[in-house]
Amino acid sequence: MNINRRSFISKAALGAGALTVIPRHVMGGKGFLSPSDRINLGYIGVGKQSHGLLRFINGCPETIVLAACDVDKLKLKSFRDAAEKTNSAKLNGGKQAVDTYEEYRELLSRKDIDAVVIATPDHWHAMIAIDAAKAGKDIYCEKPLALTVAEGRAMVAATRKYNRVFQTGNMQRSWRNFRHACEMVRNGYIGDVKTINVSVGDPHRACELPPVETPDYLNWNLWVGPSLYRSYHPELSPPIEDTRWALWREYRGFGGGYITDWGAHMFDIAQWALGMDNSGPVEFIAPGPNAKRGMKMVYDNGVEMYHKDWGGFNAVQFLGTEGKIEISRDFYRSDIKGLTEKEPGHGDIRLYKSDDHYQDWVDAIKGRTTPVSDVETGHRTASLCNIVNIAYDLERHLRWSPAHESFIGDDDANSLLTRPFRGEWDFNE
Repeated sequence: MNINRRSFISKAALGAGALTVIPRHVMGGKGFLSPSDRINLGYIGVGKQSHGLLRFINGCPETIVLAACDVDKLKLKSFRDAAEKTNSAKLNGGKQAVDTYEEYRELLSRKDIDAVVIATPDHWHAMIAIDAAKAGKDIYCEKPLALTVAEGRAMVAATRKYNRVFQTGNMQRSWRNFRHACEMVRNGYIGDVKTINVSVGDPHRACELPPVETPDYLNWNLWVGPSLYRSYHPELSPPIEDTRWALWREYRGFGGGYITDWGAHMFDIAQWALGMDNSGPVEFIAPGPNAKRGMKMVYDNGVEMYHKDWGGFNAVQFLGTEGKIEISRDFYRSDIKGLTEKEPGHGDIRLYKSDDHYQDWVDAIKGRTTPVSDVETGHRTASLCNIVNIAYDLERHLRWSPAHESFIGDDDANSLLTRPFRGEWDFNE
């Protein structure tokens, strides 16, 4: 890296604090928000997911994009062009250039950037988010929050230490049906919940892809970054013309399989419905050798949760003593007539209401408040998913202490709460 990490952090800390803005006379024209309302954004990781985020986050009237960063030159150019076009539309034809960087610390060193959007592969989340917090930037980070439990806790600690606003990309918390389903469960409308079934894909797996020559537009060494090195393969970082989702998410060391990729959405809804945003299961019971389904999780209150294909795809099933609720992005249903439209009663627990995940983050930045999917919430959900992977790997019964975030009486399992880092890379300072 051209910027030494220790030097970067010491300098960036001097700029941490209040929002910075672009003066009105620089932006020019009419119809702009006052400078104090403008939130200047930098995007870090600008592959396929970033374009959707650009559309949604720049749909918030307060935002403007100043910079972008990626190790793939072609993806970086594509995003820059899209962001400048979006800026122009927001500025009534006015211009706001988007500067590009290969190294994220150069972007973070800019004092005119208020907040960052992190959409890199998972193995980069912790380091970038912690450095962003130290640089005084507010943070939107894609789910799953972290690749390991230790990294997630470090992200929470940095967010709190530097008083940052952090939204995790668990956007289902800002969807009416998911919020309503959780309120119905939380308030006992299906009776006492005994069992939860979560249908998501496979755990992570070893990466055994053959080496392929690295294209000249990609800094592969920097793409691998803190993870143990392996050679390039296009499944890990597809060329820009390949519109499929990159498969780095399936492989140990870069992602957590679909246990974390979709589990970060669906286990998150189970946690919310149970009121477990600051906790999690206390037992993880593996189904047996080489299994990819069947993990049993037990909460301290006796509720049992299973990773199983119960008939819905990327979906959650709540089974109570008086009925059931089943929900995914494609359906919301119950065997209790009228329940999916029922309004919570007087005195019922009401959950945080957000109708726009991205505006909720922006509003939290402006008010210095906690958004709907705060870093602690994202960490607890990601931790659950990461522990499921550990249990599948070890193929045995694990006892977990949510309060201490460690396994009880199992040093081997505890050693998997973090991972080895390559060279000088680490998320501590």
